[in-house]
Amino acid sequence: MESGDIAPVPTAAWWQAAVIYQVYPQSFADSNADGIGDLPGITSRLGHLATLGVDAVWLSPFYRSPMRDGGYDVADYRDVDPMFGTLADFDALLAEAHRLGLRVIVDIVPNHTSSEHRWFVEALAAPSGSAARDRYIFRQGSGPDGDEPPNDWQSVFGGLAWTRVADGEWYLHLFDSSQPDLDWLNREVHAEFESTLRFWLDRGVDGFRVDVAHGLIKADGLPDVGHTNQGGIIGRDPLPYFDQDGVHEIYREWRKIIDSYPGERIAVAEAWTSTVERAARYVAPDELHQAFNFEYLFTPWSATDLRASIDGSIAACGAIGAPPTWVLSNHDVQRHTTRYGALGAAGLRRARAATLLTMALPGSCYLYQGEELGLPEVTDLPPDARRDPQWFRTNGAEPGRDGCRVPMPWSGTTPPFDFSPGESAAPWLPVPASWASMTAERQAANPGSTLSLYRTALRIRKEHPALGYGPPLRWLDTPTGVLAFVREPERDTAAGGAPLTCVVNLTEAPVSLRDVLERADLGPPLLASDRLSGDQLPPDTAAWW
Repeated sequence: MESGDIAPVPTAAWWQAAVIYQVYPQSFADSNADGIGDLPGITSRLGHLATLGVDAVWLSPFYRSPMRDGGYDVADYRDVDPMFGTLADFDALLAEAHRLGLRVIVDIVPNHTSSEHRWFVEALAAPSGSAARDRYIFRQGSGPDGDEPPNDWQSVFGGLAWTRVADGEWYLHLFDSSQPDLDWLNREVHAEFESTLRFWLDRGVDGFRVDVAHGLIKADGLPDVGHTNQGGIIGRDPLPYFDQDGVHEIYREWRKIIDSYPGERIAVAEAWTSTVERAARYVAPDELHQAFNFEYLFTPWSATDLRASIDGSIAACGAIGAPPTWVLSNHDVQRHTTRYGALGAAGLRRARAATLLTMALPGSCYLYQGEELGLPEVTDLPPDARRDPQWFRTNGAEPGRDGCRVPMPWSGTTPPFDFSPGESAAPWLPVPASWASMTAERQAANPGSTLSLYRTALRIRKEHPALGYGPPLRWLDTPTGVLAFVREPERDTAAGGAPLTCVVNLTEAPVSLRDVLERADLGPPLLASDRLSGDQLPPDTAAWW
């Protein structure tokens, strides 16, 4: 089937079926040869994303920051850090993205500021009980002399979640000690972030990704958890400092602001919750538009587990009339090429199959930079190269997230593969020499490459009337270890077209397609993640008919 045989299907809103690509600015493209990615570098590579076929770009933080946590420690929410460029550079990036038909989503970090933010500098200089301290969560310590922290909360990066200041009070930081938590019971905090939203909306951004969306409200009285090992950055256990009901009132306020701007601006929640039903609450009709589906991200490579996750996600979102959102990797987790199997062919085969499975599901998808190249996690970074506070706060017990943040390989045969121009400083994280075969330039010329697979899948997904947001899937009866479902075109669309069938073999042996497909005359697949042999679907392979 050629692309001319099918026509695009209109959707109620662009984001309901969008594919959104995450850019980690430090690691995407360096324009000034200092070894660190920047905004002009991103602008210079936007053509790659337009050709890839995504609908929008999500930029991780590029704001003024001491960079203790990769920019998620923000010192000024309304300016660009000089290492990334200027506000004029951001405006140029936004203009070029819009010219190419790409929307732009920016990160907002409301749970905490940098310890170098002017508010926290004022708080440290002010006395206990002052208005300056009330913007943050300062408390007296426990024990006879207040020498013990106020409660037993732990930082998700390791160690205590409290640090004592010179006058004896303690402040809360659920992340690094350089990231003090704001107190969202303070109306001044609300007003400041509402102004920040308007600042970026006025510049023309198309939406926000809300960092730690589940963390803004803490349980009354800041009660003890009662145990250690409270969970790291990706923990999902119920905790008194995450996913409290009060966060939803904040997002109802934000939704009113976002909806007051033209152009279907959106917000997506990073919300680590105990259940998919709890996550779905963030996308109620009067709150945020999307929430990352972390349950799906961490589902193991198992047909039974994946089907349960897919069904649960669709049901939870459907109960409140929201489209599901699917994601396989991001800047906080191990790349799924590695997560799904040992380094090498097995992991890549599964990653390619997972891509076709994910893109065939109803709703929206998020991609993380480099997954379209099949990049693996870099697991052997030397200790002196690491930057993640999780590595330092656990004294190396946790490897941290640097392995998924290694700079993009664009072209050439030697590291850093044109990440930086000409004679440049070494990249901020070392790039493996083994990535020479995985550069964007080399893969673009290979029709069997992972990049070519992504480009073709995204083109079909955009054009085929059965894909994207629309009718739910219909499962087919399959042998053990195989998933198969049908997506029917919407009956009320003028585009018409045939249904699309997706089959995924998650077993270690080939599967006869005659045991799976409803009709024997479907012919060759529209797209497959690996080469098929007759009517046999190989192990760890997905295909569309």
